Amino acid sequence: MATPAQRPPSVDKLARSLQESGLPHPLLVDVAREAIAAGDHESALDRAMALQRTLLQPVVNATGVLLHTNLGRAPWPSSDDGQYRNLELDLATGDRGSRQAHAPKLLARACGAESAIVVNNCAAAVMLVLAALAKNRSVAVSRGELVEIGGGFRVPEVMEQSGAKLLEVGTTNRTRATDFANAVANPDNDVALVMQVHQSNYKIVGFTEAPHISELADLGVPLVADIGSGLLDEACPWLADGPPTWLANEPAARQTLEAGASLVIFSGDKLLGGPQAGVIAGDAELVAACARHPLARALRPGGLVLASLQRLALSYLERDGQAIPFWRMATIPVEQLRARAEAVVATAGNGEVVDTMSVPGGGTLPDVEFPSAGLALPGNHREALRQLDPPVVARVADDVTTLDFRTIDPAHDGHVAQAIGGLTR
Repeated sequence: MATPAQRPPSVDKLARSLQESGLPHPLLVDVAREAIAAGDHESALDRAMALQRTLLQPVVNATGVLLHTNLGRAPWPSSDDGQYRNLELDLATGDRGSRQAHAPKLLARACGAESAIVVNNCAAAVMLVLAALAKNRSVAVSRGELVEIGGGFRVPEVMEQSGAKLLEVGTTNRTRATDFANAVANPDNDVALVMQVHQSNYKIVGFTEAPHISELADLGVPLVADIGSGLLDEACPWLADGPPTWLANEPAARQTLEAGASLVIFSGDKLLGGPQAGVIAGDAELVAACARHPLARALRPGGLVLASLQRLALSYLERDGQAIPFWRMATIPVEQLRARAEAVVATAGNGEVVDTMSVPGGGTLPDVEFPSAGLALPGNHREALRQLDPPVVARVADDVTTLDFRTIDPAHDGHVAQAIGGLTR
């Protein structure tokens, strides 16, 4: 029988001793019970802190990957003012309104579309378009665009779930406009849509051919372009110096619609620079058909996402790229990044300033990288940096830890200096 000195504390007493973890009492009770059941009540605080670190929290992205999927892709501030909003209230009439009447209308204006609606991600947008416009009918897609992206998203499987039928045309590396024309002209195919799909996270190079949007615009059926990454306008009028060179050949919503696409589909959290969302923009009648479909309600975003998208769309319309964190990071001159890295190294007394290369990330522009600057430390410090508050996520190669300053907010430079100052090999 255990002596009083050997007995563990009560669950409640142990839980109350863990308040420094910042977790609510019911979770601390769970932790205390687990520690006592394991016969190691002294591990309770470590267990509580480990649980706390599983929760969503801000991190410092020092990887140089601007649209880091594991870190939420585009960094965009969420709306957290705790106020009611006229989400589905027409303030002019007092009648019920539509949640698609605010941010989507602004996004349509920003990319030159007649109309737009927003759903909860790009895969949902593809699903809704196919279900609303092509159920039980064929959709012609090039064999070179039957992609799979992260998370197991496969175009053929999404098409199957939507009720549309996949009609493959062309070959993996070469598809011509005549392949689509022949497919549409054959009445046995019953083609409802022609669809182009952004190759997203890979490229086919060498002996290749693909038709331009303008070549597919007059085939007698709507042309849907999944441009994926969400670049609104190839001219980038929101940037004082125009488009960066690394954006060359990236499809943009405005130019895709001008070339003849009936609809464009794109993500909200990639090159658009906002929260996770999927945008369907283009022909007003086709957009309305998508909005009427029963799936539209199941796939609709919440008020917080729409409020964020509205602020983002207003920034685009004001041509204020500096108000959009993604574009602010993407266009910082290397000289400024190097100066920040030098200041941090001098403050920390540790590290070496190095030239680095940043990448867009997020499954966009897979072969693109552009110059940046950062600091390097001998050894693998990735785990130690992740334990900080806030955690710092860096990259390691050849036993060297590198922190790329393009993706580090300047407000975190002091935290980075303190972090690396305490590191040893």
